[in-house]
Amino acid sequence: MIVRLISGDTPRSPILTALLVLILICLAGAPFIFEGVRALDTAARICIFILLVASYDLLLGYTGIVSFAHTMFFGIGAYGVALASTHMGRGFDALLVGSISGALAAIVLALLIGLFSLRVRAIFFAMITLAVASAVAVLVSQFSNITGGEDGLTYKIPRVLTSANRMGEVMGVKFTGKILNYYLIFVCSLVLFLILLRIVNSPFGRVLQAIRENDFRAEAIGYRVVWYRTAATCLSAATAALAGSLFAIWLRYVGPDTTLSFEIMLDILLMVVIGGMGTMYGAVLGAVLFVLAQTYLQNLMGAASHATEALPLIPELVDPDRWLMWLGILFVLSVYFFPTGIVGRLRRQRAT
Repeated sequence: MIVRLISGDTPRSPILTALLVLILICLAGAPFIFEGVRALDTAARICIFILLVASYDLLLGYTGIVSFAHTMFFGIGAYGVALASTHMGRGFDALLVGSISGALAAIVLALLIGLFSLRVRAIFFAMITLAVASAVAVLVSQFSNITGGEDGLTYKIPRVLTSANRMGEVMGVKFTGKILNYYLIFVCSLVLFLILLRIVNSPFGRVLQAIRENDFRAEAIGYRVVWYRTAATCLSAATAALAGSLFAIWLRYVGPDTTLSFEIMLDILLMVVIGGMGTMYGAVLGAVLFVLAQTYLQNLMGAASHATEALPLIPELVDPDRWLMWLGILFVLSVYFFPTGIVGRLRRQRAT
């Protein structure tokens, strides 16, 4: 049953299996296992970024397409929910309309980009996507009467999904609408991730991998490479938009810096590389490690600096203000010791 649920794509490594099961348990029971609002927010972000990174890996890892426009689709989905909630009010109909509208808009834009740009070489396509994403970010910032400009949009979601909705205690934890909101994010992310897993393990996914390995041979045996690449781009864009919708539902705020920033695009690339390209499970490990490092590394360094304050030089090296430097060092080390990503390394050890 479980093998069918994951489309036959088993982890093929006992260590990887244990890590994935541990992550699933922690995310499924996050409101009851971890205390505090920050832990719940971190768990929700992990769920959303797992989906976002997996959707990008469909492009980069499985199809071999380098795109810098993924945050654009992410932002389109987020703004879809924000605009629908602003104009339709705080209801589930607004969330549904906004999510569907954002996904459809992302598909249309991805289709246009794909049909007009995927015939060119990879580096030129990457530059085209970067230019389109930059243009969309500028437009969103300038149309302040619609998008709120640099200030973004703040809106209301259904009261049942907010902390004001108190539903008693469950296992000693005060169960509120915020926890209900988290489980909405968790379930939707899990279902969409399993759909992506099914796609990459279907005949369609096998064709994408053949195109990644040698697009000339794939074309020679009869596959229309441009159409397959365009379809993969549209699927990836729609999933990224839905991830953006979930992010908007959770955050209740949308702005250029939170959804359209190029820094988010770089974060996605780092997560894919750390976890391992061409494997959906790499998106899980990469997103978990990166989001945890972003959230807690500075705190850990602060504790280390305080504990070693009697020693020379070390407190300066582990000063919390230098957390980005250490994050960069950790990334370099991960690439050096895991050139095929964590998942690739674990599977290779199992094979040998």
